[in-house]
Amino acid sequence: MKKIAFVFHSPPHATSAGREGLDAVLAASAYSDDLAVFFVGEGVLQLVSGQDPKAILSRDYISTFKLLDLYEIESCYVCEQSLAEWGLTSEALLIDVSPLSPQAIGAMWQSFDHIVTF
Repeated sequence: MKKIAFVFHSPPHATSAGREGLDAVLAASAYSDDLAVFFVGEGVLQLVSGQDPKAILSRDYISTFKLLDLYEIESCYVCEQSLAEWGLTSEALLIDVSPLSPQAIGAMWQSFDHIVTF
């Protein structure tokens, strides 16, 4: 089976990329156990807890990230440099993710057959 990495690099609510990416990850989990999810750049903002998208008339899909664990998607990583650039820590995030350096993330991506970005 092919190894697939899903990379979230877009901010939440500005476009539908985050919601579509989450839907794709959950759908792909039915066909493959070899998935990993990465949050880099502005994509780390997808996981900030306490967001109120209704205030900007947007759908609240952020809480759906909690389903990653239910769907047995355990390989979730966040760029520690991106967290620092946004003044965030892992404790401010909605789900448990493993922080990695940009170099470690790049090295991990080399082992995947497909990388899908959102």
